[in-house]
Amino acid sequence: MTIESCAYARVGLIGNPSDGYYGKTISCLMKNFRAKVTCEDSDRLQVVAGARDSVDFSSIDELAADVDLHGYYGGLRLLKGSLKRFHEYCAEKGIDLPDKNCRLSYETDIPMRVGLAGSSAIVTATVRALMQFYGVEIPKPILPRIILEVETKELRIPAGYQDRVIQVYGGAVFMDFDKEYMEREGHGRFEEIDSALIPPLYVAYLDELSEGTEVFHSDIRSRWEHGDPDVVSAMRQFAEFAEDAKNAILNREYHWLGKLMDQNFDLRATLFPLSAKNHELIRIARDLGCSSKFAGSGGAVVGILPEEAVFPKLVEAYSKMGAKVIRPEIS
Repeated sequence: MTIESCAYARVGLIGNPSDGYYGKTISCLMKNFRAKVTCEDSDRLQVVAGARDSVDFSSIDELAADVDLHGYYGGLRLLKGSLKRFHEYCAEKGIDLPDKNCRLSYETDIPMRVGLAGSSAIVTATVRALMQFYGVEIPKPILPRIILEVETKELRIPAGYQDRVIQVYGGAVFMDFDKEYMEREGHGRFEEIDSALIPPLYVAYLDELSEGTEVFHSDIRSRWEHGDPDVVSAMRQFAEFAEDAKNAILNREYHWLGKLMDQNFDLRATLFPLSAKNHELIRIARDLGCSSKFAGSGGAVVGILPEEAVFPKLVEAYSKMGAKVIRPEIS
């Protein structure tokens, strides 16, 4: 038996990074990029290295460039962490797994470490493949938490919920991570939004800005846990942006939505020093009349296209700094 499972990239439309701090967000799945995991019958349990797990280089310069782009870890630890957390979940629920092994391999074209949820896509695709291979059902509202714990519990990577929620639910989703509700129910409130209501978007990203989400969250997490008033207040404000943005989307008030997205980035920029090139990603779009905010933790931005004629201008402007621009396929 051979199983193929896919998960796609996402853009954080608004509210991020409050998803990791009991806030609210809206995210959209975009099918321009995907991670695919293949699960096959095997005599022994095997985890196969992918293209981003290279240990063989032509020179030290090539190794350094690979580390700059992909970090020190590829997808192997994500697959292994997924196997372990899946096994633990089954043990917790008293689920006896069939006595059989699989061979797991993965491939992905999601730009890594620029805030498009490339790592969580690999984990999501892996857990889905394991569920099918072993015949295990994990309730949909609970599944994002299990996927998140692969990184937070098994791999000790600070991360928020929104990536996993949107990769499980698809389309566009408003997410409310109210603390009391989550502690009571084991998951947040997830409200699916008609994708047809999402206005035309662009996404621009620059590979050289690759940086793990843990770099941003490690500092913010520490400040939040110590009650830093600036961080605590900002997380509440991010959540309010998401609530207001949901109403703007439902009422098709896209000009107001764009302003909220701009405010989301401007507030975030007060929390953490950002590189000049990250600021340039934002400035280029705003100079052309587009809203612009981080799609994730930096390295990629998302905004609303005020009109179709602006897109080729974005392509030209971003190409001068080596950045790529796409029209996200929201589905």
